[in-house]
Amino acid sequence: MENIKSYVQQHKDRFINELIELLKIPSVSADTAYSQDVIDTAEAVKESLSKAGCDYVETCDTPGYPIIYGEKIIDPNLPTVLVYGHYDVQPPDPLELWTSPPFEPVIKTTDIHPEGAIFARGACDDKGQMYMHVKALELMVQSNTLPCNVKFMIEGEEEVGSASLAWFVERNQEKLKNDVILISDTGMISNQQPSITTGLRGLSYVEVEVTGPNRDLHSGLYGGAVANPINILAKMIASLHDENNHITIPGFYDKVEELSAEERAEMAKAPFSLEKYKNALNIADVYGEKGYVTNERNSIRPTLDVNGIWGGYTGEGAKTVIASKAFAKISMRLVPNQEWEEITELFTKHFTSLAPAGVTVKVTPHHGGQGYVTPIDSIGYQAANKAYTETFGVPAIPVRSGGSIPIVALFEKELKSKTILMGFGLDSDAIHSPNEHFGIFNYLKGIETIPLFYKYFVELSK
Repeated sequence: MENIKSYVQQHKDRFINELIELLKIPSVSADTAYSQDVIDTAEAVKESLSKAGCDYVETCDTPGYPIIYGEKIIDPNLPTVLVYGHYDVQPPDPLELWTSPPFEPVIKTTDIHPEGAIFARGACDDKGQMYMHVKALELMVQSNTLPCNVKFMIEGEEEVGSASLAWFVERNQEKLKNDVILISDTGMISNQQPSITTGLRGLSYVEVEVTGPNRDLHSGLYGGAVANPINILAKMIASLHDENNHITIPGFYDKVEELSAEERAEMAKAPFSLEKYKNALNIADVYGEKGYVTNERNSIRPTLDVNGIWGGYTGEGAKTVIASKAFAKISMRLVPNQEWEEITELFTKHFTSLAPAGVTVKVTPHHGGQGYVTPIDSIGYQAANKAYTETFGVPAIPVRSGGSIPIVALFEKELKSKTILMGFGLDSDAIHSPNEHFGIFNYLKGIETIPLFYKYFVELSK
């Protein structure tokens, strides 16, 4: 452990500067205006894997953005760890809410990160966490302590549904053969209390369009006489929850896993302050499904949220108009056993049925994925827990995340191996939001902890 710490301290300035250079490239996969930047980032990742010590690295073409594959095979008889990450990032909007430009990384101190944090889009999700693995490989290669084989699969479409990843995995099962998959695209409870994510929610993401008259109408001449698509859409959305914030789609809860009282009690052991939670968000109270506490609502229960809504005139001043169309984007976070395609069908059928005769409704599915649970008695989990315990001084707590990483279920289906989610981000790191950041402490601690996972995974596999 001392050798690991010594190497990290000796090279920490370079590690930080290399990440900053990577964060400068605006690899926004959702916007085609950044296509070349995404490709440039892929090449930067390829180069970094070669320098870190991979014996073989290639750019794998896909129907979308390329996947960077790298490997270092020291002995085919030893276990193989497959590292997954992504080099694409979320759009930076709204730009005016950033305190510094999103692709001009700067280090700032905060109350949570007194040692400093890198502020930039992608700092935590996922360039910073992905790059920890690259530097951990470098550390193990340079110190001659790599105890097993390692493969890397870094994609560029995670933020837009990973469609090409599924295509790639299905066609490269032998290349990707492994004993465990290691991902850092999640978080932990705090810098004092590590945690391991053992469950992820699935996702169904749709866009809805409500159409009324064949053109925008004068609200004085036609108001009250024809259906207003914006009014109708608002009513339809409002009806998707009842007075207990229970989702009203028929069949939505049919396959929802109900956790036992014992399991819920274990979850409750994770440190949590409701007052701090509310203060951090500047809200007077929490809100959600009746019968569940906050940490259950955002992890073990399914949800339905409107992510965007628009229609009509939204410019400066007034324009008295009844819009011809109204739109909304809606995401449903799903728990294990809920099939995202089935939920999308249930939503489409129900939402369409809510429309009055004066409008038509179109539902367009965008993407989705299955939920996932990894057992805490697995070798991978135990290795991760031993690694965290050594670097943080306390055991990790198993937690279920409210987020979705759809490819985790895909990996288990296609590659027949379990995934260990070793995240080092914090809830306060503002991923997907303005002023995203990643603590210097967290970044370097990840580089320290990951090699120990390899060590203990090999020892426990014997």
